[in-house]
Amino acid sequence: MAWTRDQMAARAAQELQDGFYVNLGIGIPTLVANHIPAGISVQLQSENGMLGMGEFPWEGEEDADVINAGKQTVTEIPTTSYFDSAASFAMVRGGHIDMSILGALQVAENGDLANWMIPGKMVKGMGGAMDLVAGVRRVVLLMEHTAGGKPKILKRCTLPLTGAGVVDLIITDLGVFQVTAKGHDDGLVLIDIAPDVTLAEIHARTEAPFTVAAGLTVAA
Repeated sequence: MAWTRDQMAARAAQELQDGFYVNLGIGIPTLVANHIPAGISVQLQSENGMLGMGEFPWEGEEDADVINAGKQTVTEIPTTSYFDSAASFAMVRGGHIDMSILGALQVAENGDLANWMIPGKMVKGMGGAMDLVAGVRRVVLLMEHTAGGKPKILKRCTLPLTGAGVVDLIITDLGVFQVTAKGHDDGLVLIDIAPDVTLAEIHARTEAPFTVAAGLTVAA
C-alpha cells in the first residue's frame, strides 16, 4: 500500500535534525510542518519573509496575514520573525539553510531536478527554486512516484532543469531513494519502501536504474 501524502511528509520529517533551519516548498512539503518529531527544535523558513512557521491552523483560527510562500495560512511559534524578501534570499544564498524539502516534476538518476516549468504552459516564473537548490546544504524531494502513469524518476530529465546534480534524497509514495553520487549515473539506492509495495512495482514505475540497500527487506 502506497504512503498517503501525510505519511510521505512524516517520513520526510524523519530527516530533520535538532537545530536545523529548513525551507518547505509548495505542495506536499508544506505538510512536513505538522510532523516535526518531538524533542527537536527546527526553524521553518519561507522565502516570502517568515522564519519560525508552526503547524497549519485549525479551522476558524486562521490569520490571513500569516502565510507561507504558497499563500496558505500557517501559525506562529514563540521564535517567529518577519523580514523582507531580500533578507530571506540572503539566508538561502548565504548557505544558512540546512535543508530544502521540495516538490518535483522530474528527477534524474544523477540528482538533476526539474520542478518549475512545463513547456507550453503559462507560468508566473521560477520563484526561488533555483536559489533553494543552489544555496542550501541538503535537498530532499517529496513527490508522487508517477504523474499520469508516467515515471518521474528518470535517466535524464526532459523538462527545463532547476538545478544539475543537486538532489540528495527522493521520497515518494512508494519508497525512498538516496542519491549516492550526485552528478553521476547509477547513483540511486532504494533505502526504504512503503508497506506492501513490491520491488517489482517500484521497478515498473521507475525509469532510472537503482540498487537496493543492503539489509532492506522488500517483497519480490
